[in-house]
Amino acid sequence: MRYIIVLGMVLCGFTAASADKAPNIKFEKYKLDNGLEVILHQDKKVPIVAVSVWYHVGSGNEVPGRSGFAHLFEHMLFQGSKHVGEDKHFSTLKKIGSSYVNGTTNTNRTNYFEVVPSNQLEAALWLESDRMGYLLPVLTNKSFRNQVDVVRNERRQRIDNVPYGPSYLKMSELLYPENHPYRFSVIGKHEDLESAKLDDVVNFYKRWYVPANATLTISGDFETATAKKLVDKWFATFPKSVKPKVVAPKMPVIKSKSSVVPDKYAKLTMMEYAWHSPAFFQPGDADLDVLSQVLGRQGTGRLFKRLVLKEQLAQRVSVSQQSSQHSSVFKVSVQLKPNARVEKVRKIVDEEIAAVLKNGVSTAELNRAKVSLESSYIWGLEGLMARGETLQRYNHYTSDPGYIAKDLGRYKAVTSDSMKQIGKKYLRSDRQVTLITVPKTGESK
Repeated sequence: MRYIIVLGMVLCGFTAASADKAPNIKFEKYKLDNGLEVILHQDKKVPIVAVSVWYHVGSGNEVPGRSGFAHLFEHMLFQGSKHVGEDKHFSTLKKIGSSYVNGTTNTNRTNYFEVVPSNQLEAALWLESDRMGYLLPVLTNKSFRNQVDVVRNERRQRIDNVPYGPSYLKMSELLYPENHPYRFSVIGKHEDLESAKLDDVVNFYKRWYVPANATLTISGDFETATAKKLVDKWFATFPKSVKPKVVAPKMPVIKSKSSVVPDKYAKLTMMEYAWHSPAFFQPGDADLDVLSQVLGRQGTGRLFKRLVLKEQLAQRVSVSQQSSQHSSVFKVSVQLKPNARVEKVRKIVDEEIAAVLKNGVSTAELNRAKVSLESSYIWGLEGLMARGETLQRYNHYTSDPGYIAKDLGRYKAVTSDSMKQIGKKYLRSDRQVTLITVPKTGESK
């Protein structure tokens, strides 16, 4: 067993020449003739395997009037396929001892995954193969309408009937023009889901759920030769396919705007600032990640210390660089205490952001932010599934599953001056969206 010490932490399962180098997740990547990408990461310490399939489609690939399709399809693929049977995916995995199974959708991709005992690798591959190639024979209007209702109820539970849910939707409307794909929530609009037809779903499946638009990752306890034979057995016979062309939308250029959202579920006023920012892994993305730590990290962030600890005006402060494939959003969110005044909080937020953009940050602040980001990243690689999904993420966004050293290198390269310059470029007052959520029974002060 090899060990690497990173920032004072000892982790196993990685290989590195010395402690000052980035961890190395060993992998092999190859492609089948039909276009399916395969990534293998062997780790034989525990007798389990994690299987993950990423389809390179998310809500950011949807068009007006058809919002929510990517997420709806995530649900549909658990409903059954020709050889597995109707609604048998979860129960089959449970019977073979699966410890973790799910699927998720975001703006850029949809993923499906399961962790199973290593002697059940073939069963997991069979399940993923069957729904990749044989969903349509068992797809019925009844099962489709059932999942439409499920997704609509999920939207009610997560957005419509929860505090600050309407503000989440309003922020997207303020940030993105009418036809921009990031304007839609991942879960979709009720009217779009209601009006969807079975043929719409069939066409979505035929376009996006093809081998050439998918990546299969197998991580864990397996023999490479055996895994390759099983991949060939269950995936290589699918017809050759073509990866759909995607036209990347440009980052919107907006003028400063603000809005107030009355919220019947909210008990506290919340103030949010947002700006468009560089896409995931693009220049400036890492600088704004570091800046989010400098401003918002619990305990040490400038805004946290001033608003929560010193002035005691805020219940919660969060700052984030919300990285996405085509463009990102840098966001500051402050949940006010009951007697706090919005204008006073606004003044403090403006002052702290302006101070960073004018003077930069201290060496101690910069190093603390970098250590926080890097240590969280390294600890996050302990889990088998986490490592497989890291390979998937790098492959999706950079086409290089082994991007880990370059990724960490982005943060090492951030300086006070570079962060200051990127902040000046993107966090402009004339490009800022401000959203105030107020309890419906009260008023902002």
